[in-house]
Amino acid sequence: MGGILFTCLIAFLGILLAQLPVLRHIGPLAVAIIIAVVYRQLFGFPVHMQEGIQFASKKLLRVAIILFGLKLPLDVVFQEGLGLLARSAFTILFAVSLTMLFAKWWKANWTMSMLLAVGTGVCGAAAIAAVSPILKANEEDTALSVGIIALVGTIFGIGYTILLPVLPIDSVTYGYWSGLSLHEIAHVALAAAPAGEEALGMALLAKLTRVLLLIPLCFILVAWMRRKNGNAEEKAHVEFPWFLLGFIVMSFIGSYVLGKRVDVPQQALDAISFLTTFLLAMAMSGLGLNVDMNKIGSKTTRPLLAMLLTSVMLSIVTLWML
Repeated sequence: MGGILFTCLIAFLGILLAQLPVLRHIGPLAVAIIIAVVYRQLFGFPVHMQEGIQFASKKLLRVAIILFGLKLPLDVVFQEGLGLLARSAFTILFAVSLTMLFAKWWKANWTMSMLLAVGTGVCGAAAIAAVSPILKANEEDTALSVGIIALVGTIFGIGYTILLPVLPIDSVTYGYWSGLSLHEIAHVALAAAPAGEEALGMALLAKLTRVLLLIPLCFILVAWMRRKNGNAEEKAHVEFPWFLLGFIVMSFIGSYVLGKRVDVPQQALDAISFLTTFLLAMAMSGLGLNVDMNKIGSKTTRPLLAMLLTSVMLSIVTLWML
């Protein structure tokens, strides 16, 4: 419970400080995650609050994404979903192939490079957690990979918000770009939120198509590992991203029920919108508290460089595609 309250406090501070002129541009989500990262580096990780912090960074994030479905018209999902699915497949293929190519050239740690490749291409820490048992990664490699993804994704997310005013694209295209190229769902929300609700909705839709592709990717990796190890008996559990279905259900309710069959006061819709932002800020806080810069040492240097260069090229290529 203490960890949840702690992330709640950081989220409140992030939303409050984001009202200042200097910080208004990057928004409350970025401010919240910056506060959390700085706290972790200065005071360390509050171990006694670990359970609540992890709950905020994982469970509350998914609740917020589900709630955001109310703001996204379902007809947009049907119109844009298939095209984005193809682009998302390209993103994953590009990220994994390029990262592993760089890793081979630089003789980087294979397991960590693959974890970072999948995390970059699909959905950050969630993807790393899903493929870690399939790749037989040890806890240290998994933890370091999650930390790197959180750190690099945070830098890129904030960098996107800085570039937003000077990019020669409209807000919706910017949302697509964010959703197709950034690492975590939280990073996508961080980058897209300053561009407005429509941009954020498109960004989350693009990102969720990448999340959906985690399932076939995991099965491909299972088959590949079986062939590599020659062990046909080996099995791996793949968890379906159920919050994706919740997002679609809420989109249906927002599109065809609220305001059409059921009258809902605007104040109630505004309250849900604020709650969604607040939950996202809490998730950012939990994510930021998990970033430990001291653990990024010599073992991670080459995989980090491979993943970092891939992330830069992925941003350029996906922007060019749009």
